[in-house]
Amino acid sequence: MNPESFFSKDIKPALQNDPPGEWMPVIPQGCIRLSSGYPDPGLVPAEELKNSVVKLLEEEKDLPLHYIGSKKADGLKGTLQHLMKERRMEIGSDELLITSGACQAIDLIARVLIDDETVVAVESPTYMEALEIFQNYTNRFMTIEIDGNGLRTDLLEEELKERREHGEKLPKVVYTIPTFQNPTGTTMSAERREHLMKLADEYNFLVMEDDAYGEVYFNQDTRPLKSMKRGNDPRVLYIGSLSKVVAPGLRIGWVAADKEFIQTLSWFKKDLDHPFSQASVSQLLHDLEWKEHYSALRKVYREKCSLLLSELEKHMPESVSWYVPQGGYFVWVQVPGTDTSKLLEKAAAEGVSYVPGKYFFLNQEEGLEYLRLSFSYEGESGIVDGVERLARVIRQQMK
Repeated sequence: MNPESFFSKDIKPALQNDPPGEWMPVIPQGCIRLSSGYPDPGLVPAEELKNSVVKLLEEEKDLPLHYIGSKKADGLKGTLQHLMKERRMEIGSDELLITSGACQAIDLIARVLIDDETVVAVESPTYMEALEIFQNYTNRFMTIEIDGNGLRTDLLEEELKERREHGEKLPKVVYTIPTFQNPTGTTMSAERREHLMKLADEYNFLVMEDDAYGEVYFNQDTRPLKSMKRGNDPRVLYIGSLSKVVAPGLRIGWVAADKEFIQTLSWFKKDLDHPFSQASVSQLLHDLEWKEHYSALRKVYREKCSLLLSELEKHMPESVSWYVPQGGYFVWVQVPGTDTSKLLEKAAAEGVSYVPGKYFFLNQEEGLEYLRLSFSYEGESGIVDGVERLARVIRQQMK
């Protein structure tokens, strides 16, 4: 028997792409993990979660362990609406769908909106797992360059005009991480946000706003795209997540969108929920002084980012450059003339890991000189030692 002969015709093309997670580096034991986009272990509210789970089960007994019936699980949506309102988004209960993390949200949107004839516009570089998801549904892409102010909306407009003039297919969706972008850490300027939404109206496309890092600002909150038109722009499908501010293993994400989109997304999501996780997180957010928690994590990540940047300044060759983020988890580094995917083996041997830049591009050749560093997971000593080791490897490579 040949199992592949039973696969649908829509699945077979997707299997020609790299397997999911191919980008993840093999990290030797004891290696300093500047590759890991995980929260700081000290900021994961494990003790608070334990207490909240005990309280939840004492109050609701077996209800959170069933498919339905937990009032706390049902209340999570209202809590997320409140969190969004704090950032100027006015979202109705019928305009929000809770998902198992941001990736399920991206996949559901792709499943509903994208087929093999759909053109999707993406930032270049962008989140590699979003690329993996989109390539399961289409191979038609527009890639738009990023600079220090985020998506180059001027280049997007040029390509849109050119496609319209030549009768070529226009994108149905633009996927963007406008705030503390993964991998570059950049933030789209206010002017470009306005420009993007004007282009969405003019060229009739939707915007998928991935805001996984939006709460992790160092000094000043940035207004989400979703909030720009009376607190709820109907062209924006907003994707939120608690992975970076609470814990990724809880798998709590959501989509905020026009209710007709939500109804259709819900149709295909069915009951693929985690009721116990949702009830536990709802109880946690009820018990937790979440404003204090968010404030504390912003302070920690601001200090860790500052430390990483100062160590880069201290140790890296002059030809190496990077963006300075105002939030998020990452610093994007350019190492001219160096294939960072080949360099990784030497770096790992020296005891430090990173993610090679090529995995964030559809055309991987464009990313060979880049690498992504994370300051979120390691402690201060790990950041200091890790940058020093990486700089030593880069200097040796450049000789």
